[in-house]
Amino acid sequence: MDLSRYAELFLTESREHLSAMNHALLALESSPQASEPVGAIFRAVHTVKGMSATMGYRAVTELAHEMENVLDRVRRGEMAVTAEVMELLFHAADSLEQAIEAVVQSGVESDAPVPTAILEVIERLRACAAVAPANVTAAERVSPAASSAPSPPQPAVTHAATSSRLVRVRLASGTALRGARALLLVKRAASLGTVLEVIPPVEALQAEEFGAGFSIHLDCTAPRDDIVRALFGVGDVDRVEVDGIETVGQPGQASAAADGQTGSAARPTRQVRIDLQRLDTLMNMVGELVIARGRLLELAARQGDPALDEVVTLAARLIGEMQDEVMLSRMVPVGQVFDRFPRLVRDAAHALGKQIVFTVEGNDIELDRSMLDEIGDPVLHLLRNAVDHGIEVPEQRRAAGKPASGSLVLSVSRERSTVLVRVEDDGKGVDRTRVLARAKELSLVDKDKTALSDDELMRIIARPGFSTAERVTDLSGRGVGIDVVMNRVRAMGGAVEMRSVPGRGTAVTVRLPHTLAIVRALLARVRDEVYAVPLAHVNETVELEARFVRRVQGREVMLLRDDVLPLIRFDDLLRVAGNGSLARHQVIVLEVGERRAGLVVDELTGQQDIVVKQFDPTRESLALFSGATILGDGAPALIVDVGSLL
Repeated sequence: MDLSRYAELFLTESREHLSAMNHALLALESSPQASEPVGAIFRAVHTVKGMSATMGYRAVTELAHEMENVLDRVRRGEMAVTAEVMELLFHAADSLEQAIEAVVQSGVESDAPVPTAILEVIERLRACAAVAPANVTAAERVSPAASSAPSPPQPAVTHAATSSRLVRVRLASGTALRGARALLLVKRAASLGTVLEVIPPVEALQAEEFGAGFSIHLDCTAPRDDIVRALFGVGDVDRVEVDGIETVGQPGQASAAADGQTGSAARPTRQVRIDLQRLDTLMNMVGELVIARGRLLELAARQGDPALDEVVTLAARLIGEMQDEVMLSRMVPVGQVFDRFPRLVRDAAHALGKQIVFTVEGNDIELDRSMLDEIGDPVLHLLRNAVDHGIEVPEQRRAAGKPASGSLVLSVSRERSTVLVRVEDDGKGVDRTRVLARAKELSLVDKDKTALSDDELMRIIARPGFSTAERVTDLSGRGVGIDVVMNRVRAMGGAVEMRSVPGRGTAVTVRLPHTLAIVRALLARVRDEVYAVPLAHVNETVELEARFVRRVQGREVMLLRDDVLPLIRFDDLLRVAGNGSLARHQVIVLEVGERRAGLVVDELTGQQDIVVKQFDPTRESLALFSGATILGDGAPALIVDVGSLL
């Protein structure tokens, strides 16, 4: 049986278990006496071991097996959770991830030698398990950050009693890829406990050398109903027998065989895995449909044919519904990308000798998958910057009257039609005096300037290559700064804000649209060209009247109710001649966070869903646009980068 077809599935499943493993390792490090994280790590490693053995990935299997041995001694109370053990487990988890990625990419055969780097980790794990002292109680487990002083006696750890269960599974008639389905069922069983034995063996299952059913000896304390429900959830299952009681068909609709009842056939699974490239292709096609819809509506309006109008209206509605469904299918929780950050923050903090309590909030908020992929690196840089430059070492924090452990929070929230990603720390804040002095050296500000606002501070720090660092670290300070974050976010149609208070910390907020592909925009004309302004940043529109225009400190402003609104004349930015008539101008009130301004244009021509097309501007072009689109009349239009204006 050719198992290479399952390589991507193996990789996807393994990444999920690796993520769970890292979270459990962090939990164990913070609470060394807890038994739950040890069990979670063991189950994740055991599942990866079983899947890799099925795929024939020898290096992954052997590494996972040795990790199991160490974890088994820990959960039996035979090994203390010391700082050295934790570092070894973290290193082994990293090696396991690297080995999985390597074997999937290279398609390593089962008889291939184990790489030297993996062998070294395997030997360290074997040595660790071999020298571990016996009969270690929970009181003897120490935290990596704990004092070396002796701990008071505490009761020994008591583990929950386990139960050996015999589980028999029968596949539904006509199941495609029976071997793969059987392996998935074994994997699902392993997520509930420890698989002691599979009859016939896993090798026979993968070769599809079995009848309609097979058996699993499972060491598990989960209720029978949970086991049945989990196995039926895999799909293509006709019946499951646990503890001698058989359930037929969909659990909840079927009864025990002891009652002499039978149920309906198992309902097929309601979820399928789809390659992201297919979703991208589908999104591109929907985008083209949206462009065609705009063109079709405009042509139909010119014809004045009621029958044509009715058909076009129906087609437009269906395209809109299709657009919504495709966009929803691409939305995924940010936790799928942000789950890797706790481990990265932990490693960075340890490398710098800092203590940091890291919190992630809003993991369930959804973003377009393409947006989520793009935002990962900027957020990672902001976190590293906070760990490296923001949060102080414990001695400095104590001297400043702060707790020894710093606080770092990554939060995600919604605001109107945008998503906010905020990185906030309680560190020392940005040294405005040093930034101002450096800015004066580089002639970025006037020599007589005495203070910087948050917006001015952000603009200076975001300049390419700007740095006040006296030393270069492995985390930051190598010429890759906030400017990279700013450029990446602006390319996505977003904006970056920063608020910093000396001695109290810094908060950097990234504002993003929900999706990169299709956005709602306000269309504005300047001379003979039409431009698209994303509605996510539009607060309102008003007509410009000369009697409300003033000049304050040499800058043109407009009195808007009780507010003084700075004006930005778009024709000046575009370097085109003005039309000389204030009365006919319109003002688009733009808003990004707390910053507001009025963009003066000649005319507002309507609203439209636009398909964002990225482009590479020439060196001479203005940095005012984040992309381009095609309007309903077939004409191209540039998309205004609002973040660059405010």
